Amino acid sequence: MKKFLVVAALAVVLSACTTISKVEGDQVVNGRMAIKVTEAWNKVSIPGAQQPYDMWTQEGITLDHLRIWAGIKPGEAMMVVPPAQMQSGQKAPRVPTFVANMATEQIVTMFETMYAVDGSIVKISRVEPAVFAGERGVHFEFTIARKRDDLQLLGTGWASVRKNELFAATFVAPKLTFFPRLAPKAEAIVKTAQIKG
Repeated sequence: MKKFLVVAALAVVLSACTTISKVEGDQVVNGRMAIKVTEAWNKVSIPGAQQPYDMWTQEGITLDHLRIWAGIKPGEAMMVVPPAQMQSGQKAPRVPTFVANMATEQIVTMFETMYAVDGSIVKISRVEPAVFAGERGVHFEFTIARKRDDLQLLGTGWASVRKNELFAATFVAPKLTFFPRLAPKAEAIVKTAQIKG
């Protein structure tokens, strides 16, 4: 019983730390990319893990998430691994970093590596030229076998580079039910992206 109360108290404390806010209408990500949101999403911010991207969700971040990067400069990491996710005494995992003049294949590999940081198995299934945020770029699709629960996820991503800054978005959700239902909503947002400045 005592163990249950400790776990329950910890869950309440951790959930109180996460900030969730409704996102709709005209939005600007990192002061660099304008997006139009026609259907409300939830923006999730986790204290102690100031990420270089905005993270939005429809059903909760363990079920789906849309990550949006705007104006990532050369040398900047694509993500931050929160200390709470590392075991005591464990070194922080190496995370991918954006590098100036990356080839398209290197950009896609950078995202593949990012989603595999936690030990999940990631496979790129499709890569094609695309326009993202008004710039020539790449669209890619991938699968993830999530390590912590073996859940099969599908992902799709878009990226472009302007003046040596990376602009990108990825959407990930479980293969069954969630991805087919929510991916069109994420893509509708991505199609409105425009770089500012």
